[in-house]
Amino acid sequence: MPKTKIGRYRWRILSLLFIATTINYVDRNILGILASTFQNHIFHWNNTEYGNITASFMTAYAIGLMLMGAFIDKVGTKVGYAISIAIWSLFSLSHAFITRAMGWIGFAVARFGLGIGEAGNFPACIKTVAEWFPKKERAFATGIFNAGTSVGAILAALVVPLIVMNDGTHWQYAFCITFVFSAAWLIVWLTTYKKPERHKKLTQTEMDHILSDSAVESDARVSWLKVLPLRETWAFAVAKLTDAAWWFYLFWGSVFLNKQFGVELKGLVLPMITIYAISDLGSVAGGWLSSKFIKMGWSINKSRKITLLVCACVILPVIFATQTNSEWVAVILIGVAAGAHQAWSANIFTLVSDVYPKKATASVVGIGGMVGALASALANFSLGRLLDQSGKGGYFVAFLIVGLLYLVLLLCIHLIMPKMTPRDENLQYISTPA
Repeated sequence: MPKTKIGRYRWRILSLLFIATTINYVDRNILGILASTFQNHIFHWNNTEYGNITASFMTAYAIGLMLMGAFIDKVGTKVGYAISIAIWSLFSLSHAFITRAMGWIGFAVARFGLGIGEAGNFPACIKTVAEWFPKKERAFATGIFNAGTSVGAILAALVVPLIVMNDGTHWQYAFCITFVFSAAWLIVWLTTYKKPERHKKLTQTEMDHILSDSAVESDARVSWLKVLPLRETWAFAVAKLTDAAWWFYLFWGSVFLNKQFGVELKGLVLPMITIYAISDLGSVAGGWLSSKFIKMGWSINKSRKITLLVCACVILPVIFATQTNSEWVAVILIGVAAGAHQAWSANIFTLVSDVYPKKATASVVGIGGMVGALASALANFSLGRLLDQSGKGGYFVAFLIVGLLYLVLLLCIHLIMPKMTPRDENLQYISTPA
């Protein structure tokens, strides 16, 4: 008997999430690529001032995650995501109009607005994946759209040095490159996206596949106040503390290579592409690995947590990044750690949709993301001051913390949530653990 074709429209929706996430990361990574150029040639910020700028973004990102998560659950993915990308695109463009007289405060204001808008990306993406994919495919789907973070970082590393000179000439143009792409994406999103049960192009066979391991839910909204006290929310929030490590690579990676090995803007192209290409592979591989374990018959709980343990062990060697005299050894160590972080991220995002009903996912992702962003803001604020006080020794402390963080937090996650027991749309436990 021939195998019934399921249909692939859900993968078209996933491609839109991937593109938007790519644009998101081009926008947020431009400053990271230009950081040492701005410090050395244009604005002459010290590390404390640069830390203030990045902390401003992360603080806004934390606020935005709380607001955007609840907002997207309230108005729906289609409208909520569109508003999010419109906000971040306008504030990204605003960077180009900052003058030397405005100094680091001008950038801090622009980054604050960018952070509010960009905060909607992951709550919207996770909610969309929960709506369009069965649980057995969600980690893989999450890994694919999450790979857009690394693709965006690679594109920023490729394009920015083509536009901007080593001395910073033409830096304003770098912040204009994504605005047109964002506008085009908005048009496509608003004209094509609907929830699967309302989408005319979705076959019944594919709809049955999407619902094969979950039930149709009502449209009633779940308030974030209802999910805030639940232990699964805080297990995810603890897992998101590792965001501080990712933002360290994103905002301080180029500065570290400049201070440690004297790498200027044009010389950053290949190292940064290498780091984020490895990150890309990690994102997809992490989602694939836990999905593979599930298909082998492992429980979701075991599959996700064993994958997280593998990620945490792979990250450990990054603590030696400051102990080598070779730029490329440091690049590979950072790249492997960043790739394992992306694999970790693909799985912790999926934890939410594994245990919560679809209509609560954006709120939970928003709460956890807020905790991760606040930790990242504190880390950026502190690192700038540490580097101004202790020089390169501050990087040793940073890499040591980054290397050990994941194992410690994985233990905490397991203690908080030893079994991943799913909750129904009333947030009551379903009897069978995930």
